[in-house]
Amino acid sequence: MPSGDTHALVLVVDDDEDVRTLARWQLESEGFEVLTAADGQAALDAVAEGHPDVVLLDLTLPLVAGLDVLTHIRRRSADLPVIVVSGRSGETDRIIGLDLGADDYVVKPFSPAELAARVRSVLRRSRRAETAPAAPAPAAEPAAEPPRPRKGLVIDRATRTVTVRGDAVELTAREFDLLAFLAASPRHVYTRDQLLEHVWRSSSDWQEPATVTQHVHRLRRKLERDPDRPHWLRTVRGVGYRFEP
Repeated sequence: MPSGDTHALVLVVDDDEDVRTLARWQLESEGFEVLTAADGQAALDAVAEGHPDVVLLDLTLPLVAGLDVLTHIRRRSADLPVIVVSGRSGETDRIIGLDLGADDYVVKPFSPAELAARVRSVLRRSRRAETAPAAPAPAAEPAAEPPRPRKGLVIDRATRTVTVRGDAVELTAREFDLLAFLAASPRHVYTRDQLLEHVWRSSSDWQEPATVTQHVHRLRRKLERDPDRPHWLRTVRGVGYRFEP
């Protein structure tokens, strides 16, 4: 395993002692340091006090549910890698977990060696994101420019706020990033894979392209007068999405 991963601290969160033991054994055998937590509250305490480098998170937890733990983590840090490890194999559960900010999703029962490989992968991706320059966007508006009204839609990059016809609209961090990226290149069509790469810094190998679709649908519900006939966020059939100013 790459030397840069040696001694990285992994928090394993699962209410099943056998799962915690198996994950700990595999990770420690490959040079990781491991913390464990058996419930959601213990997980939140461990994140706050232990400062792990990666979190392996079960969804079915006592005290605080796994999705709530993930939401709390993302409010605290957008950069801490989280891998959901769950017995829930349905597409809806994967999309919800990824939409809430999970970096990967592993279905139980899992291969211990594969789990360790996934940990190494998210660590590498996280470190590349820390050192890489901001993802380029063709014809992007400089951050110093004042917010531009777009027929009732105002996107202010400096304050990360959005208003529609004078009313403030509350967006998640990822929704704002997606909207700002598309709006920076009016009428340019991006595929879902391109949006995963530029906005999520990921790929379809690790995240479902449906994640992009779900975010576009949520943006339309928040921004458009008629989400079924959107003005700003247009679908280009068979290709992807574009922003219409």
